[in-house]
Formats: sequence, C-alpha cells, structure tokens
Amino acid sequence: MNILYDERIDGALTQVDRAHFYAEMRAAIPDLAILHSQEDLRPYECDGLAAYRSTPLLVVLPERIEQVQAVLRLCHARKVPVVARGAGTGLSGGALPLEQGVLLVMTRFNRILEVNPKGRYARVQPGVRNLAISQAAAPYELYYAPDPSSQIACSIGGNVAENAGGVHCLKYGLTVHNLLKVEILTIEGERMTLGADALDAPGFDLLALITGSEGLLGIVTEVTVKLLPKPRVARVLMASFDSVDKAGRAVGDIIAAGIVPGGLEMMDKLAIQAAEDFIHAGYPVEAEAILLCELDGVESDVAEDIERVRAVLDRAGATDVSLARDEAERARFWAGRKNAFPAVGRMSPDYYCMDGTIPRRHLPTVLKGTAELAERYGLLVANVFHAGDGNMHPLILFDANQPGALERAEELGGKILELCVAVGGTITGEHGVGREKINQMCVQFNTDEINFFHAVKAAFDAHGLLNPGKNIPTLHRCAEFGAMHVHHGKLPFPELERF
Repeated sequence: MNILYDERIDGALTQVDRAHFYAEMRAAIPDLAILHSQEDLRPYECDGLAAYRSTPLLVVLPERIEQVQAVLRLCHARKVPVVARGAGTGLSGGALPLEQGVLLVMTRFNRILEVNPKGRYARVQPGVRNLAISQAAAPYELYYAPDPSSQIACSIGGNVAENAGGVHCLKYGLTVHNLLKVEILTIEGERMTLGADALDAPGFDLLALITGSEGLLGIVTEVTVKLLPKPRVARVLMASFDSVDKAGRAVGDIIAAGIVPGGLEMMDKLAIQAAEDFIHAGYPVEAEAILLCELDGVESDVAEDIERVRAVLDRAGATDVSLARDEAERARFWAGRKNAFPAVGRMSPDYYCMDGTIPRRHLPTVLKGTAELAERYGLLVANVFHAGDGNMHPLILFDANQPGALERAEELGGKILELCVAVGGTITGEHGVGREKINQMCVQFNTDEINFFHAVKAAFDAHGLLNPGKNIPTLHRCAEFGAMHVHHGKLPFPELERF
C-alpha cells in the first residue's frame, strides 16, 4: 500500500515532474546511474518491512563522493526530499521512499579501505556488508563484534543508521560502542567527520548522535569500526524450560550472579519448533522455552563460568542443560537462533517483526502480557529475544490476504510496544523507529522532548529534506493518536511554528 506521510510533509513537498527532474539531474551529473522507469523503480518500493510500499520519484546509484554531493546539492536547491538506502534489510520502514523524493542507494560504496591490525580498526565504505568486515579481519585474528541476524546481507551504513545490535551485543555492545569515526555529507553536500581515530574526540559526542539517527541528519560515506581479538574459547550452553516464565527469570539470575555472557538468547516454543524444522539445530521441540548462553574468553575462565551458569540454570528450574560438544554444534545452535525470523516465515503467509526493549527483571511480566494481548487479538506470536539486554522481537503471525489482518497485527504490535514503555522500556532496541513505530514515539516522549528532537533535526537539515516523515512525529500526529493532552482542541502554544 502507499503510505501518507505526516501532515507537514504532505503539505510541504514540492510537486516534481519526474521527466523534467530526471533530465536536470542527468545534465548536472552525466555519469550518475539513475533509474526512472516504473519497471526499474519497483524493486525499491520497500525495505524489509514489506507491508509498507511507496514508489520513489527517482533512484540514484552513485559510486563516488562527488556524485553524492551533486545529488544532495541539486535536491537541496529544488527542495526535493532524499531517502538514503543501503541493503534494504531494515525492518521498520526506515528506507521507505517518497513518491516525490529521490532514493539515494549507497550499495556501490562497497570497498574495505583499510584493515589496521595494530590499531585494531577498519575503514570501510557504507555499502560493505557487516560480515565482510569480520572476514577481512580474520587473517589477523580480529573481528567486528556487532552481529545482527542479517549480517550476511546488511550493510554497515545501515547498521550505523539504526544502531544495530546482534546476539553478542550483551557483552560487546551495539554499533555505537564499536565505532571510532564516521564521515557524513549534510543535505547541502558539506563533508563532516564525527569522532576521531583516538578513543575520544573533543567537543560534543556527535558520533553517538549520528548513530541511530536513521538518515535524518546526514548521509554516511565512510565508517571506521573497532576490531576485537577473537576469543580464545567460546562455548554454548542450551537450557530447556517447561515454562516461559522460568526461562525469563533465569536470564536475570545469570546477570545477578555477576556473569556477563558473550550472548544470552531466548526462544519460546513456537520459535523453537520453527527453527528446528528449518535448520535442524538440535533444539528440544517439546520445551516451552530455551536459553542459549555463550561464554567466551580463556579456557580456565570459560570452564569456571560454565559450571557457575549450570548451577544458576538448575536452580532456576531448567529441565535440561546441554553443552555444545564441538564448534560444529555450537555453530548449529546459533544458526537456529539467527534463522528464527525466516523459519517463522515458513509457518505463516506473513509475519510482523516487532522490536522493543525492557528491563530484564520484567521479562516474565511482558511475556505474560504479550500472550494475553495475542489471545485478545486472535493471533499467534513467536518470541525471540536478545534476552540478556532485554531486547525482544515478538513475531506476529498473520495472513495479509484476510481483510483487516494486517491492521490487527499492527495494532497488536503497537500494544506490545506500549507495554514495553509501561514497564520502563523503550519502543526499539535496534530496528529503529522508521515509519513503523512513529505513533508509539508519542507514547514514549512528551511535547518538550519531541520539540527538542525536531530542533536537533533542524540544526542539521533546516528544510526537513532528509528522510522526512520518519522517526519523529509531529505534535499534530501525537494529538490525533490520543497520546498528547490537548486543551480545547488546541495544542499548547499554537502560535509557535511546528516543525
């Protein structure tokens, strides 16, 4: 379906004639690859959130910084919006194009510029795949830690935009914790370097600001990532439970015992059965939930931690605890988890993948609440968690061919996110807000906070041309959603301009 954007965006967009603007861009940048026919534009109408679709005005595929600068300067002069896109694996509609905007595809910026084993960093272009960085660093016994489930395909530029995580981010951090420097272009085509080659940079921490900004502030053109030494030993325990509640409590017990695993993942029965049928990872399909707990480091420390975690799991009520026998079995255990999303997709014509984060102690409460909501809406939900850091990914199963099914799944997803906020959590951990969660931004943040977000956006992009309609809602939207108090039909201070 075509998506209507926030009221300010709809009202402010310049109506652009495709043929005329294509001719102008072709004349200004003769060597730029530009797609303009409907057949060529159609593959770019959505990202990984395929329920939302919109055909862009033009798609451009630059190969050089100068081409990107020229595109941005032309769009800035003509007040034409720009949406950046990498591999298109995002799950929140962050790369959803505008019908009156240019889609700037950065996939041809795919070179690893430098791997420095002594400095333990790599300089890469934004179109480089996440996994390719670790592959390039492997000869030096180094790797890049954040490992999203889509790491075989997702690009590092998109990882920066969404502050991507992964199954090993409990111990090693999200994207923001593994960056040294990012180079960007502003909407005016100005080059900026955020961060430094050193561990800290003078002034405001704009590197942290740009990470997770979802393409609203600038276009990423180069990324310098930290590389870590590969752990000497990595072992995985798999614990089975006869209730989701016990598994949820065991997560908090492990962290409370002073143990920080390399990864601590949880799957419920529906996700277990789907993954086992798809990957044959050796999961116990009769279990109500499993925990995967990876411990890494030197041999003596790992051996000690394994025994400590076993004891915690036994006290928590695990019905079985098994240790991966070798590296091949360890890889299978993780393959089942990393393929949980496509595995669940084999069980239903469609599924809607959510992303919220909660305090670990509330895992049992939120799981129970999610089950109650799913029953109320008459939909199945498979639960997959980065349990150690409370990042949950409920997968809502539905059939889009049934009238109203998508809308019911979206409403259920929104209620789950609001439950996350109610227990002190957030509406996203790593997928971003994009178009998907923009209403729930109104639940999580108040008027002053949303106005502040718009002010930061305006400082980088005064005309709101970079990825408009995403991430930050207008106050009018929040009022209509019923998540902001309105006096006598008017917003506070109606004389003030709304961004």
